[in-house]
Order: sequence, then structure tokens, then C-alpha cells
Amino acid sequence: MSERATLIKPPPVDPSKSSIENVLELTSLSDIGPDVFTNTRPLWHPPGARGIFGGAVIAQCLSAAQKTIPGNFTVHSMHCYFVLAGDAEIPICYHVEHVREGKSFATRTVQARQRGKCIFTATTSFMREGSGGQKLLEHAVKLPEIPEPDGGIGDLRFSAAAQGPIQSQLIEIYNSALSTTRHKERSLTASAENSPYPHEKRTRQWMKARGTISPGGSHQAHLAALAYMSDSYFIGTVSRVHNILRFPSAKDSSEMKKLRDIGNDDNAIMKHKNEIGMMVSLDHTIYFHNPRDFRADEWLFTEMDSPWSGDGRGLVMQRIFTKGGKLVASCVQEGLVRLKQDSKATLSASKL
Repeated sequence: MSERATLIKPPPVDPSKSSIENVLELTSLSDIGPDVFTNTRPLWHPPGARGIFGGAVIAQCLSAAQKTIPGNFTVHSMHCYFVLAGDAEIPICYHVEHVREGKSFATRTVQARQRGKCIFTATTSFMREGSGGQKLLEHAVKLPEIPEPDGGIGDLRFSAAAQGPIQSQLIEIYNSALSTTRHKERSLTASAENSPYPHEKRTRQWMKARGTISPGGSHQAHLAALAYMSDSYFIGTVSRVHNILRFPSAKDSSEMKKLRDIGNDDNAIMKHKNEIGMMVSLDHTIYFHNPRDFRADEWLFTEMDSPWSGDGRGLVMQRIFTKGGKLVASCVQEGLVRLKQDSKATLSASKL
């Protein structure tokens, strides 16, 4: 890792804080501006990805925005765009703009920049606690029936020797048969059969921050951790519901075992003629429903589905629940999902 990965030499890891708190720590650059921050520690570049892990930039943008609002305001929505791939060897500067200061709502826009260029932008809205009134209209979807998490399983993105800041346990894909097609009406009970319709499948996982988030981190640290985790295996849902490997080389590696463990049909994968040529996130939205009523270091369940893909793009919806069944966030992501083209159809122009 280059020394240029941070503007300032990283301090020692704080043992009183969780791994995710250390990973997402920001340093104020008050000499540059009143609301400018930078990553304190180098950021992770996932193997095979074009840039740094998007969840880290999402979370640090949220953290930067949270540092500029009154303590009685809490985030309720965040709308993000991935503009350029982030380079793990270059520091990121987060510039926070105060867009609105209202009685009930406050708005911040954060630009993440590398070498003066914007690589990511996020507009975040905060709501004053209790401003919704005493009488409320309330409803929420329920937690699906799912197997309990196994605390002994770690994040599949990391090796056992290099534990990441989150733990995740992927569950077998749920192949829903709960819809009525124009061809025939099918059973209204869940089916374990492999549905031929990608939009009916649900990818699922348990996840949590590793260790215990410190009391000093307050609810803001849990929200930043949730933002980080919300990008875990997100746009990859599009390829998974089509039984296509994101990284073709995985056909000849231990990745196949991982895919079997999470419910992909390895025979279908091996026989699939298509391969992913390029897959990157384009935008990311999070709606926080109970922002002060959950812990990110306790198991959270996520369920994702893809209602549509086409024209080289794919859309994924995600719901995040506490283990007790409370819906704490809903997320949406659109990404570039291009198949590997035949050599004759390959364009020489820029990919984006």
C-alpha cells in the first residue's frame, strides 16, 4: 500500500473501538476548509474490482455529513452517485456543503474527491427528532421466515487470515413462486424449486459489524456501519439470479464452493454461456426507517431482489431487518451490468 493512500500518517488502531469504526475514521482538514475531511486509514480495494469498496465511500460521506449537523437531527435518506472509480492508493477529500438548515429537516451534499476530481457524490437529508408529531401513520413489512445466523461464519469477501470489519453469512437463494404469469397461475406457497424467472428470486444474508461498536460512537457509528454494509453483494444480485459468475475465473477456483454454499446451482453456472464482462455500481439510495433503534454490531438480515435488468444495466432492491424483525432500512441500487461480448461486437471505445 502506498504512503499516499492517506494525507496524514495513520495513527495506531484504537483498540477501544470496533474494526468498522477504525476503518471509517475521518480526519478533519480545518486548514483547508471548515467542513472538509479525509480518510484516516487506507481503504480496501476488493479483488477484481475497478476501485475501492463503494460501501466505504458511502459510509464516510455519511460520517462527514453527520459531523456538520445538530445532535438532535438524524439521517433519514441518502442518495448517492458513483462518478469515477476510487483509487486505493490516493487519499480522498470529503467536501460537505450546507444545502439547507430547516426547523424539521437539514440537507447536506458531500463530494468525495481525488486529485481534485469528484469520484462520488451524496445528498443526505436529516430530520429533527420528534418532528413527526405524536400521532403517526405506521406500517412495515415483516421479516421473512429464515434460518438463524451462524456466528461462526465470517465474511466471504475476506480470508480467515485477514478478517474484515463485517461478518456476513449468505443464505441460499430463495426461488419465489408467488407470482401469477400470463401463461399460468402457480402455487401461492414458497417453492424450493429453481424458478426460471430471475425477478422472482431473492438473495439473502445475515451481516453485522465485527466486534462491539464503542459507546462513544453513538448512533452515528451504527448508521455509518449500516451504510457500509448496505453495499455488500448488492449489484451482484443481478448476476446471481441469472446464475452467472461475476468473475469468470471463479469457475476454476474455490469460488464455486462458496456459490454452492449460498444456493447457486453450480451445474447451471457451469453450463451458462454468458459471462459478466463489466459490473459496476452507478447509484445507491438508502432510506433509514428506525435510525436510532438498532445496533449494527448485532445480526441484521438483508433480502435483495432484482425487478429489472436490460440495456446493460440492472436494478436491485434491498430490505434490512434487525434479528427481532424490525425494518431499519430500504435500499435501491442501479448498476452497469454488461455481458462479455463476442469479439466481433467488442467496441474499441471507452467502456463508460
